Amino acid sequence: MRLSDQSFLANLNNATNSLLHYCRTNQWAGYDPYDALNSTLFRRTPLFQSKICRIAFTQALKSSPFNVRLLVGVPKEQNPKALALFSTALLKIPHEAEEAKDLLELLMSAKSAERPYPCWGYNFDWQNRTTFVPRAEPNIICTTFAGNALLDAYEKFHEHRHLAMASSASEFLFQELGIAKFGDEICFSYTPRDQERVHNANLLGAAFLARLYRHTGIEKLFTHAVSAARFSVNRQSADGSWPYGESPSQQWIDNFHTGYNLIALRQIANITGISDFNDSVRKGFDFYRKHFFEQNGTAKYYHDQTYPIDVHSIAQSIITLVELRDLRPDNLRLTQKVCQWAFDNMRHKSGCYYFRKHRFHTNRAPYMRWAQAWMFLALVTLKDYLESKENLQANLSSSVGMPP
Repeated sequence: MRLSDQSFLANLNNATNSLLHYCRTNQWAGYDPYDALNSTLFRRTPLFQSKICRIAFTQALKSSPFNVRLLVGVPKEQNPKALALFSTALLKIPHEAEEAKDLLELLMSAKSAERPYPCWGYNFDWQNRTTFVPRAEPNIICTTFAGNALLDAYEKFHEHRHLAMASSASEFLFQELGIAKFGDEICFSYTPRDQERVHNANLLGAAFLARLYRHTGIEKLFTHAVSAARFSVNRQSADGSWPYGESPSQQWIDNFHTGYNLIALRQIANITGISDFNDSVRKGFDFYRKHFFEQNGTAKYYHDQTYPIDVHSIAQSIITLVELRDLRPDNLRLTQKVCQWAFDNMRHKSGCYYFRKHRFHTNRAPYMRWAQAWMFLALVTLKDYLESKENLQANLSSSVGMPP
């Protein structure tokens, strides 16, 4: 490493440790951009019964430059997806394995009640344009992130109960989600209540099944993973992009969902050996690099505008650039620029990270799932790679008698 890289690694270590301290101090609990319907005040009013009012109240709290959740009775809570992200990150740190196990226990106990299979949802009611989803209603996103955290634990500790629960969770995808069929392609729905065809949800589900297949050899997992991947690969745009989903109201293109797609598809390609999937990753990554980054390290949310700059997009950018570092020789240099931009523009002195930066103001809400969990995983992912690279270089230098 050059001196500048050593300096960056020291800053990265400090940032990771201060964020870990913040999350521990808050017992891994906090607010969320979409938790407005947890408001005890709003729930006592007739407005809670109106779909329009539920959407409006959620958007008002999410977009407000001031975090008024305490005033309207929204409590700080642990979020199952955040617990999964924290667990995955802690498992990458050798001396944090016991705390990772503790969070995994919390995650396993947070599964949705009264379901025949382990599955997970958010810790709040949420309302979109078409569907009201109650608190803890399971969805494919939370379930696959929880399932992957369990597989991370299984690969580290080799405890069969982690693999068994992850395997059982796959039955939620098969038995309770809608599965749209198009010839030899399938697409998993987001929740049991909808028939949405959302690419990141579909590919994350497919990648989870492929990863399970690698551990179990169950053919059903392989065939469904490949069929789901083909659905999204065959609907990739000619320029390499994906819209968020297939409905007319889901045609936006954003950073972190594209990152989800690329990493999930890379994982599926590595497990299945299907070269078409790698071709899709390369085409998608070319679009990603071209449209989501500025020269100064700004990671954009949308492909065609700079603002808002969202912390989740920053975190996913770091993870995506590290995971696909073989596709561009300058990926790691860009990763450091993105990371440094976050340190300079989105970090509070306590070590936590702000939600969004707009052109004329910054929303400083310190959301636990959306911001802290994702940034912690991103920082640990980058730190883990840089330290392993540094150790490898030191070992190689030592073996040939060169100074490190």
